[in-house]
Amino acid sequence: MPRKDFLTLDEFLEEQEVPRSTFFRWKAQGKAPVCYKLPNREIRIRRTQYEAWLNSLEEQSAA
Repeated sequence: MPRKDFLTLDEFLEEQEVPRSTFFRWKAQGKAPVCYKLPNREIRIRRTQYEAWLNSLEEQSAA
């Protein structure tokens, strides 16, 4: 199955193993990945934005 360019909100929640309320709290705090709201009000997250968001959370190892 080819990789999709966008994740649905449910796919994001499943991958991160967090409840919907956590995502919306992160979004309100500006801590969620960039997302798009479609005309039907569904949320999509571009996979490249998701991966960039994950990379931004990576902790630097202590020297």
